[in-house]
Amino acid sequence: MRVDLFDFDLPEERIALRPAEPRDSAKMLVVKPGGELDDRIVGDLPSLLRAGDVLVFNDTKVIPAQLKGIRRRGEAQAQVEATLHMRVAPDRWLAFMRPGKRIGVGDRIHFGHDGNSCFLGQLDATVIEKGEGGEALLGFDLSGPFLDEALHTVGHIPLPPYIASKRDEDERDRSDYQTIYAREEGAVAAPTAGLHFTPELFAALDAKGVERHFVTLHVGAGTFLPVKADDTADHKMHAEIGSVSRETADALNAAKARGGRIVAVGTTSLRLLESAARDDGTVPAWSGPTDIFITPGYRFRTADMLMTNFHLPRSTLFMLVSAFSGLDTMRAAYAHAIANRYRFYSYGDASLLYRAETSDGR
Repeated sequence: MRVDLFDFDLPEERIALRPAEPRDSAKMLVVKPGGELDDRIVGDLPSLLRAGDVLVFNDTKVIPAQLKGIRRRGEAQAQVEATLHMRVAPDRWLAFMRPGKRIGVGDRIHFGHDGNSCFLGQLDATVIEKGEGGEALLGFDLSGPFLDEALHTVGHIPLPPYIASKRDEDERDRSDYQTIYAREEGAVAAPTAGLHFTPELFAALDAKGVERHFVTLHVGAGTFLPVKADDTADHKMHAEIGSVSRETADALNAAKARGGRIVAVGTTSLRLLESAARDDGTVPAWSGPTDIFITPGYRFRTADMLMTNFHLPRSTLFMLVSAFSGLDTMRAAYAHAIANRYRFYSYGDASLLYRAETSDGR
């Protein structure tokens, strides 16, 4: 499909720079089949679900994956930044380097040499491979938990570029950009639909008889990359690592069998479920990398509803929601959200989408 079909004009002031307080007071646009729209807040979610429905959350935990350092090549040196996006070994990460033209295979990069570092002021890496678009494979001198500890000391929370371009990361982001149920370290971007949940909302959902289960998909920085191709067929997705436990798989299959609805909280949860699902819609225990790219015409097998934030124009995530609820429906929903001052992107408001009955994405 043509990428420009997923374009729209978004005023700069609609981009949220901080989350709503409390988190569940954020607006939530309910989008039903046929394009019916209902303005709610996230705290209304229990009233929109039924006993026996199941919420599926991504319990990945954001790590301080933004690193600043010095590249040394002989006597020459230059300042560089790295955004880690996928761990491939205890001591190796794929990263997006900026500026990418300043690095080459064999270069040594010294991170955190700003007085805030650890291990005698060292977190050093070697460029093992160099890929396209500024991507590189970094081999760190530290490994496993020692590397993890160093990242927590010298790294920064990698705020999305549409926030980072407007303000610096601060201490509030360490908690704001993390779900209350985050458990499995490895993400470099938050599963942002989950940022809206509070202990009070969980208690209300429990009282309603709504189940919650967890999967893990370590969100990579590739989620922020723009689609530069003119056609969706020419866009390359970056892989992310995920897993579905046997316990969660059994619970979801049981819920389906009794007529309960599966509600994916976030596009990451939905992408992982669709990566794992069998053709008949059942979900097995599963783990591994996924680079699934969902566009209109895709036949969904798992979720009946999707709770998600409002996404960027021309993004893979807007393509996904258009596949889920229909392109025309989502264009109308986003126009309504902009006109009614909904807040967009990671710290913004939410939508609750019902799956379209048709499979053509329109």
